[in-house]
Amino acid sequence: MAEPAERPTAAGTAIPARRDGRGRGAKFEQRRAELADAALKTLSELGYARTSLREIAQNSEFSHGVLHYYFVDKVDLITQCVRQYKGRCMRRYDPIIATAGSAAQLRHEFSLAMAESMVQDADLHRLWYDLRSQSMFDPAFRADVAAIDAGLCAMTWRVATRIGELAQVSPPFGPEVTYGLMDGLFQQALLRHCAGDAAAADYLIMAMDEVMARFMPLAPV
Repeated sequence: MAEPAERPTAAGTAIPARRDGRGRGAKFEQRRAELADAALKTLSELGYARTSLREIAQNSEFSHGVLHYYFVDKVDLITQCVRQYKGRCMRRYDPIIATAGSAAQLRHEFSLAMAESMVQDADLHRLWYDLRSQSMFDPAFRADVAAIDAGLCAMTWRVATRIGELAQVSPPFGPEVTYGLMDGLFQQALLRHCAGDAAAADYLIMAMDEVMARFMPLAPV
């Protein structure tokens, strides 16, 4: 289905005409994805509480009308942003899992990649934890947060099970406990990094590698 024609606002900015209610097409979803990527910088800098659709519009090339057409409210936009970013995060470690030749190599390379992501994308990870905390108060976030958490849990479990295969041992914990341990270390390091601790990345590499080694006590350290 063709994307709706654009109509000018009073200020002369073109925004899409309202759709006819027959459902969202591929172009509509593609446009949402593009807008969400563009909004990530403002969202990650300001956080959930300080961000509105109008604030995002003021800090981007898009009008408030365009954003409000494609997103019902800031909850809709923020969850789309975080869902897209975390989706990329979940896949970024797959090459490491696929190419590691030993349990020790996988542990170390995964730890390095986690630390690199923490430093390079600290604002985005901070937005995720902000959203996850907000979901305890706002039910509008809960389904999306649960889905993202499930994907992250599956990602850490792929790492743990592959370490087990390479070391010829079974993971001592299930997926949820494994994810909880790794996520806890990551969040702790992120808090230190956001507070200005220059050693936060080194701490994460050391702690993640050590904890994963203890997961698999028979694996070569």
